[in-house]
Amino acid sequence: MQIVLNQISPVAFSVLGFPVRWYALSYIIACVVGYFFVRYLARRPDSGLNFDKRDFDDLLSWVILGVIIGGRLGYVLIYNFPYYLGHPLEIFAVWRGGMSFHGGLVGVIAAIFLFTKNLWRGLGFLDLVAVVAPIGLFFGRIANFINMELMGRVPNSDSAICVIFDGVSTECRHPSPLYEATTEGLILFIIMICLYKFTRLRTHPGALSGVFGMCYAGFRMFCEQFRAPDAQIDFLMNGWLTMGQLLSGIMFIIGAGLFVFAIRRRP
Repeated sequence: MQIVLNQISPVAFSVLGFPVRWYALSYIIACVVGYFFVRYLARRPDSGLNFDKRDFDDLLSWVILGVIIGGRLGYVLIYNFPYYLGHPLEIFAVWRGGMSFHGGLVGVIAAIFLFTKNLWRGLGFLDLVAVVAPIGLFFGRIANFINMELMGRVPNSDSAICVIFDGVSTECRHPSPLYEATTEGLILFIIMICLYKFTRLRTHPGALSGVFGMCYAGFRMFCEQFRAPDAQIDFLMNGWLTMGQLLSGIMFIIGAGLFVFAIRRRP
């Protein structure tokens, strides 16, 4: 089924002549919603986290920096290093897109442990971030769709859903960012919040983070079957393995190891 859409402007609105792009807006909304949601979860008596408001605000600032710096450096180093090696000033042009989830994840983990300087406290806060992270993933993938980034492959079947952006491309492609927004965002958020509220995994620091890692990796590897590989990298092996699948496979193994490590420790 073909759906024809007009090209969507990457600028959501302007403030005093300064353009606010959908990409930036998605990060702002995700950070604001995630901030208040994490504060709500951290107030639970069984969260095991004793932060005063100032510490909490400082830690969230570190997390935001970790997402931006880690996500950008991950994209530069993993996905397009030769280009940025020749155009180093473009590294700072984050408003043009180009962020790596896996790089942002490493940045968040580093920021949390640098701030807390305590393994179990750091894992406890990482679990809270894991619960709310799908909110950011949802808005980020919607922004990818609006910007026509990370679009999917051309379907093999005429019955498959595909999108044509009128005036941009004549090819009908899978709207893979919407697939990822649904799985990595909406469905994963429901899974994480249910596990946090209705199980005792929250009493095992690191367990929820491990579940997040495994679930995200599984959803990402599934969605990569519909997403076109990055043009500058293409497939890594025999026309099927993408960089996203490779990194997600590694993430799944690490998440499973963290889950087992957390569960084996007594609450």
